[in-house]
Amino acid sequence: MRCFTVLGPSQTGKSTLVDKLGSLEGSPRKSVSPYGLGLTEFEFGGEAWCALDTPGSGEAIAHAHHALLASDACILCVSTNPDEAVLAAPYLRAIEASGTPCILFVNKMDEPRGRLRDVVAALQDYSNHTLILRQIPIREGDKIVGSCDLISERAWRYREGQPSSLIEIPPDLIEREHEARAELLEHLSEFDDWLLEELIEDREPATNAVYAISSRVLRENRIIPVLVGAASHSNGIMRLMKALRHEAPQADVLRKRLSAAGSISESALVAVGFHAYHRQNVGKTILVRAFTDGLKQGTMLAGARLGPVQDPGTGKPIASGAASAGDVFATVKSDHLPVPSLLGTDAAVDAPNWTNAPTPMMERILVPSSERDETKLSETLAKLAETDRGIKVAQEEGTGAQLISSQGPVHLRDICRTLAEVFHVDVSEKPPSPVYRETISKSSDVHYRHRKQTGGAGQFADVKLSVRPNGRGEGFSFAETVKGGAVPRNFIPAVEAGAREAMDKGPLGLRVIDVGVTLTDGQHHSVDSSEFAFRAAGKMGVRDALAQASSVLMQPIYRVEIKIPSIYSGSLVPIISSFKGQVLGFDRDDKAKGWDIFRALIPGSALDELARTLRSATQGIGTFAKTFDHFEEMYGKEADAIIQAQGAHANEH
Repeated sequence: MRCFTVLGPSQTGKSTLVDKLGSLEGSPRKSVSPYGLGLTEFEFGGEAWCALDTPGSGEAIAHAHHALLASDACILCVSTNPDEAVLAAPYLRAIEASGTPCILFVNKMDEPRGRLRDVVAALQDYSNHTLILRQIPIREGDKIVGSCDLISERAWRYREGQPSSLIEIPPDLIEREHEARAELLEHLSEFDDWLLEELIEDREPATNAVYAISSRVLRENRIIPVLVGAASHSNGIMRLMKALRHEAPQADVLRKRLSAAGSISESALVAVGFHAYHRQNVGKTILVRAFTDGLKQGTMLAGARLGPVQDPGTGKPIASGAASAGDVFATVKSDHLPVPSLLGTDAAVDAPNWTNAPTPMMERILVPSSERDETKLSETLAKLAETDRGIKVAQEEGTGAQLISSQGPVHLRDICRTLAEVFHVDVSEKPPSPVYRETISKSSDVHYRHRKQTGGAGQFADVKLSVRPNGRGEGFSFAETVKGGAVPRNFIPAVEAGAREAMDKGPLGLRVIDVGVTLTDGQHHSVDSSEFAFRAAGKMGVRDALAQASSVLMQPIYRVEIKIPSIYSGSLVPIISSFKGQVLGFDRDDKAKGWDIFRALIPGSALDELARTLRSATQGIGTFAKTFDHFEEMYGKEADAIIQAQGAHANEH
């Protein structure tokens, strides 16, 4: 079986394209996973094929990454509008990172919204591979009625619902065809000395030889050929499928590429796990592509026995009982297989880094609707995180509530729907509580005596403490300058422990940071003093001192690294400024042509709004990753409102 992925932005006709390709020589077998990955099996040219149709939403791009892991080649489906080329940038980035041979298909040519050469030029801004036109459109007025192949120099006229008919190249197209063909041959000659010599000697190269060179450079992933058509009318579909059949590499090339990218030898690489999902009453289903013959139920894979091997479309046992090299199959009761991963007989190896999902930007607390669901939610989210690498699961600081990070609002809705429909866990969502801290702005000295008489041995501890502000980021520190044994050495650690406990909640009701405490003097009793008494004295004494030391609200500041197409970089400066952030600068992204890496410092309270604004400003393409940088003081009406809200929240509890 040969396997390819069809990917690209929404509304470019990917699913229609897959349907038409699958129906060229019969009826395809189709299925769609809960995550929106379509799988179509069909026959063409006497071979079995599998097309993976990936979701077009930018929030689901991780599934496109994983599909490429199992694909010999891919088709990037794009719009005829040059202004929409940027929407294909994340997919070109993923294709280049994966090393997957690609054919670019400009779809919907029946309703062109720009010149083809402008579309290709706009897309070239995001590709290190040269985009080479293999066809040019034939126009009658504003309507495209056919295409001309630049290698065979044959022209075809589209016919609705029928194969295209061979025609003479229209006279008004001959000059443009010669020009485009010369450009094609010039690009191909960069990868073939014979062709270069033919062109230098001004000899016309044989058509078959040019086809062979074009096939080789695609298999070697040197170029991206550009074909055109309109899938909804079946225009250009046969030519595209023939290009895949004759020019796309076989599964052994993918096996070699993955073993070179991962830490596993080619001979040890048995299969690749590339997609997984949960189904009600079935459990976890994993999609696998085999690289060797004979994978069947009970075979050792990744260190354990493989569960039942099924047809991915029907869920029935595969007819032969065992998968052959190149086959895509589904397996259940194989929960030991991680996804995505490279699978050997004895172990699973992490997939290459390019399969990683973008850092999720949207954080929400998931609130279960019942106590019964509360106990299930943590376990269920862990299961979801195994099949959807685009989410991160954690617990909210302070409350322990389930905190989930998703790619965006659509992704979050899908997660909540899966929880309800598959796992029967109903949840609502809300923003997480902001993380604030407090510190002090001046020093304070206190004398605190802890005395309790309850019958029998009492409690006595007397301490003199000095509390002072520490430098930003220095955290808590403790020192002692006690002389003459006023506080016995064995009780001093208890004083420090009490002082640390006092940091848990300061006068503003928040955790206290960057404070130094010094024990300067004290008294003890030979009978009634104890570690417990001095711990209590240290805690209450520091609390009193903090109350006199002018508390200050501290807000978290995060360092954000934004990955964004260069055309949007200029719009980020006012966005960052509107969130009271600080622009640190930006550089070209060395790993992705046409992209910038933009760095800034942003208050933690603005991160959620930054995610929304960034999606809006970049048509859903821009992403950011955040790391905590420091806390800084916060004053004014905004700080007063936060302190008041914090006090009200504390009173509720």
